[in-house]
Amino acid sequence: MLTALSIRDVVLIEALDLDFAHGLGVLTGETGAGKSILLDALGLTLGMRGDASLVRHGSVQAVVTASFELPAMPPALSERLGEQGISIEPGEPLMIRRLVKADGGSRAFVNDQPASVALLRELSGFLVEIHGQHDDRGLLNPRGHRALLDSFGGIDTGGLARLHRAWRDAQEALAIALDQRDTAERDREWLEHAVAELRALAPEAGEELALADRRASMQRGEKIAGDLQTISDVLDGSDGGLSKLRQAARVLDRVAEDHPTLGEALAAIDRAIIEASMAEDKLGEAAEALAFDPAALEADETRLFALRAAARKHRVQPDDLAALAAELEAKLALIEGGETAVARLEAAVSAAEAAYRTEAEAITAIRVAAAERLDAAVASELAPLKLDAARFRTSVDAMPADQWSSHGADRVEFMVSTNPGAPFAPLIKIASGGELSRFILALKVALAEEGGAATLIFDEIDRGVGGAVASAIGERLSRLAGKSQVLVVTHSPQVAARGARHLLIAKSHDGIVTRTGVTPLGADARREEIARMLSGATVTDEARAQADRLLETA
Repeated sequence: MLTALSIRDVVLIEALDLDFAHGLGVLTGETGAGKSILLDALGLTLGMRGDASLVRHGSVQAVVTASFELPAMPPALSERLGEQGISIEPGEPLMIRRLVKADGGSRAFVNDQPASVALLRELSGFLVEIHGQHDDRGLLNPRGHRALLDSFGGIDTGGLARLHRAWRDAQEALAIALDQRDTAERDREWLEHAVAELRALAPEAGEELALADRRASMQRGEKIAGDLQTISDVLDGSDGGLSKLRQAARVLDRVAEDHPTLGEALAAIDRAIIEASMAEDKLGEAAEALAFDPAALEADETRLFALRAAARKHRVQPDDLAALAAELEAKLALIEGGETAVARLEAAVSAAEAAYRTEAEAITAIRVAAAERLDAAVASELAPLKLDAARFRTSVDAMPADQWSSHGADRVEFMVSTNPGAPFAPLIKIASGGELSRFILALKVALAEEGGAATLIFDEIDRGVGGAVASAIGERLSRLAGKSQVLVVTHSPQVAARGARHLLIAKSHDGIVTRTGVTPLGADARREEIARMLSGATVTDEARAQADRLLETA
């Protein structure tokens, strides 16, 4: 609910701070006092268009701040604020501030966080409904009528939404399968050739790296095989170094006893023979390890080149050939078994559609019954509001299948006929002026249990009526105020007398500057204002007495 409104430099309002409470608040004042200025100022915080004409003459900017109390934060509102990085703790007010500069520029803030005007318009749907002579939102917008009827009838469309999603998912799966089948059919000849080629090749993941490593190893062996043989020839053989060392050892062995030094030489040669023999053994081991089969090298190279050529052809990495083969085989299988898969998905679509239709038809029946109850509830409110010749009807019409949604297959719209025999037409096209506001009031009373915005504002809903009709309007506004905050701009003393709080809007002039101000009225001042509304410029004792009777009745 709206708890406070602060206005600075808006048209004729220099500075104004107002507090509001739950229940019915009435705003009265003479014609031209500035009641519309007050609503325009509040409208700025609700995202309505602001321009330089709203800035008080001589001021740099106009500033309006509205504070709202939210005992229970609607989940959708909390989510929307969260998307903007705005968090509100339980019990914390929601404050909206709007600045309009004299050059036409505009800025908005929500709890001191910069916000767009579009966001303010979104938030306004949760906070305030303003119903006036030219209102084109709220109850007059057909886009919201279905939700209002569902709320009135206690209709839960959650199950229908799940069925609709399942139907759409089945349709999407079928569309994908049909597209894949058609695409594959166009490529059938190529697919068959490619699959046969890859089947023959039978690529394996990791095969290219293994082949490359084995090929490199065999190529290294081929390169050093000659060098190993040369070394072996130098060491071994009749003229090899090892043979000559052994010959030298045999000669020294015969003469080694002739001199001690010869014995040392023989020992050294023996060590050399042992080391050379070890070298010869190691060379043999290396030669055996590096030995390769030229035919195996050729086979590995042929396989490696075949894999790389296939990878280039299909524009993939060699390691991806196995996955590609599986993918192409699946596409070919889709052609060969595609009709079976498509038939299965078509059956799933039909089953999902049938389930949705059944639930949608049930929802339609519930809506039609709820519409009849709503029509009766509104009809009971029309006669006391001097609309006894009018008829109200909630139209529940079937939509084309391509417009069905998670909410059902119905288009819901509030229709009205204002004269006997006249055709029904949308409310906004038939009703006008005070009739329009009274129709909205009748609807709001009928829908009162279903809530809506926490604050309702009616602008001159009693225009053109008086007496019993004005009293009926006041009584219904009071009933609405029992469930939410209601503010009404009124010229009717019968309506004003119903208010739990009375604000007087008046214009003053000090000879230089004209200002609009708002004054909360106490009991005596309120009685005097209602008497003025009854009698006009000169307040009579009879008017005061009548004002007392209205206040007592209220």
